[in-house]
Amino acid sequence: MRLQQLKYLEKVVAVGSINVAAKELFLTQPSLSKAIKELETEMGIQILRRQQTGVILTNDGREFMAYANQILDQVNLLDQKYKKQLPRKQAFSVSAQHYAFVVHAFVELIKSVNTEEFQFTLRETETENIIKDLDSFKSEIGVLYLNRFNQKVLQNLFRDSNLEFHPLFHVQPHVFLSRDNPLTQKKSLKLTDLSDYPYLSYEQGDNNSFYFEEEILSNQNYKMNVKVSDRATIFNLMVGINGYTISSGIISSDLNDDKIVSIPLNVAETSTIGWLKHKQMELSPIAQAYLEFLKEHIRKYHFEILNNEL
Repeated sequence: MRLQQLKYLEKVVAVGSINVAAKELFLTQPSLSKAIKELETEMGIQILRRQQTGVILTNDGREFMAYANQILDQVNLLDQKYKKQLPRKQAFSVSAQHYAFVVHAFVELIKSVNTEEFQFTLRETETENIIKDLDSFKSEIGVLYLNRFNQKVLQNLFRDSNLEFHPLFHVQPHVFLSRDNPLTQKKSLKLTDLSDYPYLSYEQGDNNSFYFEEEILSNQNYKMNVKVSDRATIFNLMVGINGYTISSGIISSDLNDDKIVSIPLNVAETSTIGWLKHKQMELSPIAQAYLEFLKEHIRKYHFEILNNEL
């Protein structure tokens, strides 16, 4: 395996076409195809799947490219230090349930980047998709919660996908609702206090199992139930119809959540919010930086971080 082959592969993946990549690399199409084919033969895997519209990474190819990117990043650091070359475009992706602190940390990460070129992706997505994104190396980090109800099912899925769950902090259930809701007069709430208000929750696509729900106590019987797909909509419905949801208790006023308040829910339940990674992958420096921003924001709300190791 040669470094030049990895650089060629990186360009092909970026543009999705061997023909286009060959032109941009000032190579002939046959010579570029031969270089990629030799790499596949040497590695003993099919990295690219050829289609009429171009090429895409196979499952083996996505895993191989994740490792290749780490090598290319290290080479780029050497080039920057000793050859004074321009920094390589930084890339990072995180897939998470709908948490404000995840977004806040993402904002701080972007502010901290000292390069003019980067490609960062934040996917607030369904629980099953988080696992799939980590399994396919589409994202480097995932963020979700476990509790007594869902942990056995989800931990089995983590094991099947070769994922590690790292706990961040424990939370008691909190009710999120509009600042104008009459229930904000109470210091804590019971489930019976909520019975006359619409319950808001995030839809989970085709997999509507209770084990994939983002909301703590999702297996309760709610009289009025409204499903949404994003945080902006759920907050609008809290204000518009006096709806509520049950979540972590962290609301970021820095990200325009000032119309929403969080009130403790008086139930004997706890959950653990944590982050996921693929067992075969070492975290990149940018992923490690993101985790530090994540922990810093969580501490601002007086939660104790359970595991300070990356």
